[in-house]
Amino acid sequence: MDLQHWLNEALANHEKWTAEYGAYTPHSSLQVDPAVFGSALAELQDRLRDNYPFFHPRYAGQMLKPPHPAAVVGYLSAMLINPNNHALDGGPATAAMEREVVSGLAHMFGYGDQHLGHLTSSGTIANLEALFVARSLHPGRGVAYSSEAHYTHSRMCGVLAIEGFPVPVDGRGRMDLDALEGLLKTGKVGTVVVTPGTTALGAIEPVHLVLDIARRYDARVHVDGAYGGFFTLLAGTDLEAAPWEAIASCDSVVVDPHKHGLQPYGCGAVLFRDPSVGRFYLHDSPYTYFTSDELHLGEISLECSRAGAAAAGLWLTLRLLPLTRDGLGEVLAAGRRAAVRWASIIRESEELELYQEPELDIVTYFPRTTPLTLSAVDAASHRVMETGMNAAVDPIFLSVARASKEAFAARHPEVEADVDGARVLRSVLMKPESEDYLDTLHARVLNLL
Repeated sequence: MDLQHWLNEALANHEKWTAEYGAYTPHSSLQVDPAVFGSALAELQDRLRDNYPFFHPRYAGQMLKPPHPAAVVGYLSAMLINPNNHALDGGPATAAMEREVVSGLAHMFGYGDQHLGHLTSSGTIANLEALFVARSLHPGRGVAYSSEAHYTHSRMCGVLAIEGFPVPVDGRGRMDLDALEGLLKTGKVGTVVVTPGTTALGAIEPVHLVLDIARRYDARVHVDGAYGGFFTLLAGTDLEAAPWEAIASCDSVVVDPHKHGLQPYGCGAVLFRDPSVGRFYLHDSPYTYFTSDELHLGEISLECSRAGAAAAGLWLTLRLLPLTRDGLGEVLAAGRRAAVRWASIIRESEELELYQEPELDIVTYFPRTTPLTLSAVDAASHRVMETGMNAAVDPIFLSVARASKEAFAARHPEVEADVDGARVLRSVLMKPESEDYLDTLHARVLNLL
């Protein structure tokens, strides 16, 4: 895709639109010396070189990649106007786009036409909103989430002044259902957070089983699909359908288009199955809502000002890569195929050991050290990561995840537990190009051992 061509097209269309309102003279206070601008821009470009190559498949560290060119063009097109999707008065066009993309996300999760939702600036804020509604519906009752859930849930429980209950996980890093039921029996929990795709291991928690248990104790179920939510598009292929299909019966769900939706930061989304929860957001503004009797997006969100450009970027992207298995789903499928194949290669390796079978596009593994102890594994994993990212020639960028001695014992009892835990190597293969680059990446890891 020729990004330069479409950026020029966007700029030309913007100039054509602004010309319809007549010429005017920009204020002198806004004028800058071209030489000064050129110098400042050169400095900016030089400073931006102090980044890791998120665009390249040699970067397999964190959940980072550049947005799709369509997202860039869509975002820029709207950013030049700078609409605010808080109210229809601030962005009628992008507010309509937001409704369209949110409707698409809702249908992807099986919510149908009756739902409530909007884009947010992040998954953190999206989860905050879901827990805010949960607190409003179950005052005095806390929130349960697995010990492998994202730290945002414990943090947001603190913000909302509600009690958080970490639930132990099983040998695959998923919420322990017996422990969950024991907690629910106490009556202290009003909401259970379930994660189909944990951020450390990519483990798919059994949404359908959690839902069955939670309903027996009158508890809401919130799905944190910030990382894994878009894998719903692959349900029923080589991913078990049941956890993903159960999302349609859960009370709320969060997904981050700025992760697997190919969008720039920040673009999260929160959706509620029951649109009546909008009553908890109701407020009035004497100067904001005046051009329309329709429900303004700011009336159903905790955030006020929000970038309409985020909606435009997502809208244009989904016009080209729709929310289907053959559309955006193929982008995710490529990364997952890469993860599954790398796991197969690691299993045959004499130098590496697979820590846990990948379920989505995260692979965890560690060097086979001598002696095979947690302290040796920890040191070797850290050394490989550090050496790879700091190599002057042919660097690769990995990350590490910490695993407790109990987690190691459940997966690898052959590793001597001489310390409390160890770091293992962790690679996120969320760029589809990882599929073609995998052999090179694997060979480079072996060279670092």
